[in-house]
Amino acid sequence: MKPITTVEQFNEIIAGDSKALVKFQAGWCPDCRRMDMFIDPIVEKYDTYTWYDVDRDVLPEIAEKYEVMGIPSLLIFQNGEKQAHLHSANAKSPSQVTDFLENVKA
Repeated sequence: MKPITTVEQFNEIIAGDSKALVKFQAGWCPDCRRMDMFIDPIVEKYDTYTWYDVDRDVLPEIAEKYEVMGIPSLLIFQNGEKQAHLHSANAKSPSQVTDFLENVKA
């Protein structure tokens, strides 16, 4: 998972025509650490996405713009548009994450 550290970098990444999956998290978040423990096999399986990581405390304006109210949240972008959003309340287990990814497949 590649880190995004600037607004410019974020905007450039989401503008592309390939699907970018962005995980919003923070270092102090226990649910984010829990997700880190199970996300690697999911990243490998769903390699049609390029996976990125944003610390919502580093880029709060991006989190606010895309309505990331809780973390961890997974957002899928393509051509500058948000395609899907897995809210934190539904991102607590591997099955919730894989169900989300299966349901958004084109």
